[in-house]
Parts: sequence; structure tokens; C-alpha cells
Amino acid sequence: MGAEEPPSPKDAKGNVIPGFEKTKTDPSASKGWQPFSDRKIRVGIAGYGLCHFGAAWGFHDHPNVEVVAVTDLIPGRCAELAKACRCAKTYPSCEEMIKDDKIEAVFIATDAPSHARLAASAVPAVWGSLEDADRLFEAVKKSGLKYMMFETSCGHADLWAMRQRYEAGELGKIIYSEGEYYHYCPNPYPGYNPKTNNIDLAGWRNGGPPQWYPTHSNAYYIGVTGGSFTEVCCMGMPGIAAHLRPENNPYKNPFGSEIALFRTSEGGMSRMAVCYDLPAADGEQGRVYGQKNEKVTVNTARPPLPPGLNEGTHRGGNHLMCDFVDAILRDRKPRVDVAQALNMTVAGIVAHQSALKNGELMKIPQYVL
Repeated sequence: MGAEEPPSPKDAKGNVIPGFEKTKTDPSASKGWQPFSDRKIRVGIAGYGLCHFGAAWGFHDHPNVEVVAVTDLIPGRCAELAKACRCAKTYPSCEEMIKDDKIEAVFIATDAPSHARLAASAVPAVWGSLEDADRLFEAVKKSGLKYMMFETSCGHADLWAMRQRYEAGELGKIIYSEGEYYHYCPNPYPGYNPKTNNIDLAGWRNGGPPQWYPTHSNAYYIGVTGGSFTEVCCMGMPGIAAHLRPENNPYKNPFGSEIALFRTSEGGMSRMAVCYDLPAADGEQGRVYGQKNEKVTVNTARPPLPPGLNEGTHRGGNHLMCDFVDAILRDRKPRVDVAQALNMTVAGIVAHQSALKNGELMKIPQYVL
């Protein structure tokens, strides 16, 4: 407990990447926490790229977790991840690590295009592929194992409270909701590049369609209600930055911003925005408006964290990590299971297709366990 945290990741200009600002220690974060099990889940962690994501979730500080192995394709980063997680065992790849039958759970913090193949926990669940979404869904169902996507908006205090109120019936059906993921990217972020086996500006992040990374905003309906989006009309605006022009990125993506209007499974509407070229806006945020707005009678606070943990990355990441651990220990459904993860992700893939067709209304595949 209490090991030195890795430095906050920074962009090319030396600015901390949004969402990775150091969280101030909250002395009351653990108030009321009670252990209920002495069991330690043996966890393997994959990925220590630009954002040091593998060590950002506090697994190594949870009293019911033992990080028994780590991996990264780049040897130097693998060694750094092992040090950050206080783990002696390393593997050259995730494929090798998951063969270790001592490992009970794996957290994947690798590049987004590899998430579906490795069965992701970081976001998004898949990268632009409806076929990968179907394959992942069937694989999780067949395995019988617990899958959770660590969608950080679901760990935010406001979204947590919205969900508690919704489940208690205090909001009724949601008529309208909105979410925004504003991440100003005037320059391409480095990402893992399989051609060079390194982190560089030609990696997977360069010019990706905004709605391929939609879960931070889409969580402000799906993460609140557990519902889904059934159809979408999306408009895109060409990006200003050079890497957001189709001739300069591997996705031929022309858009720096994509704004989607969704029909929800309740019959309501959601406006969800993902923008990479808004210098005056930043962050992950959203609102919900229901048919009712009754007085709050339920406990809307997030559960207390184990001693030594604060809220973590992206204003609540450690709450998601603890939920995943708790779901394994209690053998229950995790907060963002595979169906909800894919409903959050696939809606954005179809939204980008709509934007490429100048806002054509399109049906969205549905995932239900």
C-alpha cells in the first residue's frame, strides 16, 4: 500500500491529458468500509502505454487483490508496470499471460484496437467493428466468466446518483438525456503502432472517428438506465487539425466532432457528443431528465473505498475497480457487463456510419443477456 504513483501522462506540449489529473486525497473516502472476505483474487494486468493505464486503477492497493503478473509488448514499459504494481512476474504478451492458470482475472489496458481480441476492460469494448462486437458477445456468453468494461463515467458521483434514483423509480422513464466527451486534440496523441512495436504518432489514436470512442458520453443514458439506443441520426463536422482530415489518418475519417441524436429503448431521446476540436470545452459530463423528479429518498453516494484508495483516474475509476472485484467475490453481475458495454460502444460505431451518410437514420444492433 502507498507506493509512489506513476507520473500523470502528458501530451506533446507537456499538458496533463484530461482525465488523468492527480486526485486529491479524500480523508473520508474509506469511511464506513467493511471487509467481508479474506480472499485475494489473483489478477494479471496488461498495458502500460502513454497513459500508464495498467497501474492507474489501484488493483495493487486493493486488500482483496494480488497482482500476480503483468505484461506489455514493449520490454521497458513492462518493467515499469511491474514496478508500479509491485509484481515480480512478467510476460512478453497478453496472449502468453492469460495461459497462466494461476490468474483468476485480467485487466486489459492495451490499445483500443486490441480490446475485443483480448476481451477488454478499458474502453471502448471494440474498435469500429460490428463483427468484433458480435464475436466478443458470443465469447463472453460461452465462457461463463464475468466481463466488465471500466467505463469511467459510470464511476462519476453524479452518474452514480442518477442511477440510484432511476432504479428507485424517482425519475420515471427518461424523456431526454445528453452527454458530452470533449477532448481537445489539436495534435495527434501517440498510440501503440504494431508496425513499429512502439508508441508513436502513427499509432491507433491518430485521427480515429470521434464516435468510435463514445462510451464516456453514452454512459449518461445507458449507464444510468441499463437500457440502450435503438436508432441514430448523427452529423459530423470536419476537423480543423491536420490529423483529423481524411487524407492524413488511416481511418479516412473527415470529422473532428460528431453529434448524435439517439432514440432510446424507453422511447425517449438522447443527444450524445464526442468532440476533439473544441478548445474551450473539456471533460466528460451529462444530464438526464425524467417523467418524474421525486424527492431523493435513496442513498445516492458511491460506496466507501478500501483504506488507501482514493477515487482514482477519471473521477471515479477506483469505484469501478472495486465493483469488479466485489462482483467476483460475491458472484454477481458487474456494473457494466458485456451487454451494456457493447450497447454503449456499438451505438457510436453506427453513429459514425450515419455521419458519413449525412445524418441518415440508422438502426442499432441490440445486446441483451
